[in-house]
Amino acid sequence: MAISKWHRKIYDAETGIETIIDFTPEEVAIAEADQARFLAEVAAKEAVQAAKDAAKHAVFEKLGLTADEVAALLG
Repeated sequence: MAISKWHRKIYDAETGIETIIDFTPEEVAIAEADQARFLAEVAAKEAVQAAKDAAKHAVFEKLGLTADEVAALLG
């Protein structure tokens, strides 16, 4: 029996029995929505960081600093 992507594992400490239960369709929908929201947040944070890096790079270029000089300044 193959385990589906969306499941939960229940472990009974008394008996040592592990039970795997597939999510219901409603639980799958919730999990997929949560996953999509998380991935969108990660992408947004990466985009913000990329914009900050580009702005910083533009300032260094305006100052006429090379990548080596910037690395030396920033340690």
